[in-house]
Amino acid sequence: MQSRIEKLLNNIEDDRAVFISGYPNIFYYSGFTSEDAWLIISKTERMLITDSRYTVQAKEQAPDFDIIDIEKGWDKIFAGIKEEKICFEENAVTFGFFEKLQKSAKDKRFYKAQKEIDAPRRIKDKSELKIIAEAEHIGDMAFSHILEFMRAGMTEREIALELEIFMKKQGASDLSFQTIAASGARSAMPHGVASDKIVKKGELLTLDFGCVYKGYCSDMTRTVVFGEPNGKQKEIYDIVLKAQEAALRGIHEGMKCSDADKIARDVIQDAGYGENFGHSLGHSVGIEIHEMPCFSPKSKDILKNGNVLSVEPGIYIDGWGGVRIEDLIAVIDGKIVNFASSPKNLIVV
Repeated sequence: MQSRIEKLLNNIEDDRAVFISGYPNIFYYSGFTSEDAWLIISKTERMLITDSRYTVQAKEQAPDFDIIDIEKGWDKIFAGIKEEKICFEENAVTFGFFEKLQKSAKDKRFYKAQKEIDAPRRIKDKSELKIIAEAEHIGDMAFSHILEFMRAGMTEREIALELEIFMKKQGASDLSFQTIAASGARSAMPHGVASDKIVKKGELLTLDFGCVYKGYCSDMTRTVVFGEPNGKQKEIYDIVLKAQEAALRGIHEGMKCSDADKIARDVIQDAGYGENFGHSLGHSVGIEIHEMPCFSPKSKDILKNGNVLSVEPGIYIDGWGGVRIEDLIAVIDGKIVNFASSPKNLIVV
């Protein structure tokens, strides 16, 4: 944690303290696994504020922090901070709570610093990369399991629930996001969460799922077909697979993230389906399922060692259906490593 705090403070002016209230950064900088907490970090302070329900847990998980009971009151807590300027996460503080802080710390001035506070999380260290790889492996095992489990006549919800139960049996503590299981025409919805629709023979089924393991997310997508695929289904699937494979071959450390997006987008565009690929090629994954940087046409970021991103091109045709294939990659020692190992040929269920 000390190295992470050092990176944080290097992004902040010396005369400022940092007030952290969002769970992802609380966990990242302290190791504490409850949302009922706040951190204050400066050159001289390491404070974790929580209530009596969590003090024992806080002492165990964040031994480098002074544990402060919230009952002390914000006015007294801030009075103990010598810095007059306080940086905070503007995306994690409600207006009402911000007003409360200002009233409790009238001699302090608050400055927005979400970008600076989030920045160290862009580059994953070796321990983070190992955990994310393990989380993705759980997803691979879940996909193998669901191929044996599902059959035509089941509902999307039944299939999604089985995926979720399996991942938790393998050690996942939570889901990265609400499982997407979209079949038939519903697979044209990139975020079509599981419904009571029955999956029928002749339909495509897109499964986009992930789990939280030791505090970090996984993410993968596979599209399968129930019964022998028709010509259109083969055509669309082959285009998406070609686009993803081209991106995976072309992505390298030091490239513009927008150029990575362009590799896959050009394949789909050249095949005549450019208007049917509306989202970015991928996003970073870590403590949160959507982090930065991302493979977007508008991105100005450069791919760096330690970045972890999804690679997920797709084609979505309203009234017909859609196909998406997604792997999770990392830049490790200058090389691209694919954490996903599930097959990507069009699987017939």
